Amino acid sequence: MMLHPQFKLNGIAYNETSLLEVSTELVKEGNAFEKSVGSFLIEWFINSDVVNVTTSGSTGTPKQITLKKKHMVNSALATGSFFNLKSQNTALLCLSADFIAGKMMLVRAMVLGLELDVVEPSSSPLSKATKCYNFCAMVPIQVENSLRNLKQIDTLIIGGAPLSDALSENLQNVETNCFETYGMTETITHVAVKRANRFNSDRDETYFNTLPNISISKDERGCLVIEAPKISNKTIITNDMVELIDSKRFKWLGRYDTIINSGGVKLIPEQIEKKLNTFIKNRFFVAGIPDDSLGQKVVLVLERTKNRDSIKDEFDFTGILSKYETPKEIIQVDNFIKTKNGKINREETILEILN
Repeated sequence: MMLHPQFKLNGIAYNETSLLEVSTELVKEGNAFEKSVGSFLIEWFINSDVVNVTTSGSTGTPKQITLKKKHMVNSALATGSFFNLKSQNTALLCLSADFIAGKMMLVRAMVLGLELDVVEPSSSPLSKATKCYNFCAMVPIQVENSLRNLKQIDTLIIGGAPLSDALSENLQNVETNCFETYGMTETITHVAVKRANRFNSDRDETYFNTLPNISISKDERGCLVIEAPKISNKTIITNDMVELIDSKRFKWLGRYDTIINSGGVKLIPEQIEKKLNTFIKNRFFVAGIPDDSLGQKVVLVLERTKNRDSIKDEFDFTGILSKYETPKEIIQVDNFIKTKNGKINREETILEILN
């Protein structure tokens, strides 16, 4: 597969042969995150045109899917074009190479000729960084814990979960060009982005804008349908409910599979959560659980703080939520169940509560 002559890994230039050699060493002797990097690089250069990838499991049971390497290359080229990445630009990989976001940082570096540094994935990836980088990808919790150090990054893409209002507000105070991304394993990471800060005078931060060669529509459920011939041979039908602006722009509303039907009224948990983001400081989510009279009732699930401070059992939601959106019960848990890559597993957390 393609390996740009300017590519560097942790400051060292490699050709295909030497990169395979160091990858084998990483698998044999490296730390867990280095083994993941080595395993993917070996898979990338073996005589096959596909890569096997495991989905995150944040919206259902993790599953293994097969992606074409040429589609991954096309995705890397599209990202490079959109963000004007050049060979010898520096990049930081602080996500696990077990999942598509980490794998694609490696592919972008190899295809575009980036000088990529790899650090162990953590919630504070810049805490020990001494260099500045042109490009990096993070999940929101990493961004939250890196606000003081974001000046070390020129362009930052943020994915894996929606940005909270509080984090969005904090990003207005940093010089880094920050972008929220929309994508999934099946779309080989992001297929749409929206600015998160440093807006132009004609700012349109409400909407995601698709990358080149991608068109969108909605199905009868109101869910996003993606046509992306350069990265997928088939139409991608999602469970993401959207407000469609045109064939290139959309507003994300929430997940179809998390809709709450309470007394015949359909509610989108993510929209309720958005209203509560600045009101509740603990980590939380909104869900529906079985109810004899309503079918489903709205509940607020709160994670206790580390010091186990008590959380009041009642909040005054007046003026914040409608009567239908107002939680009928507040449930406290010590810890949310998480997926392998650290996202909140809503379904499993609710199942544990019900059991």
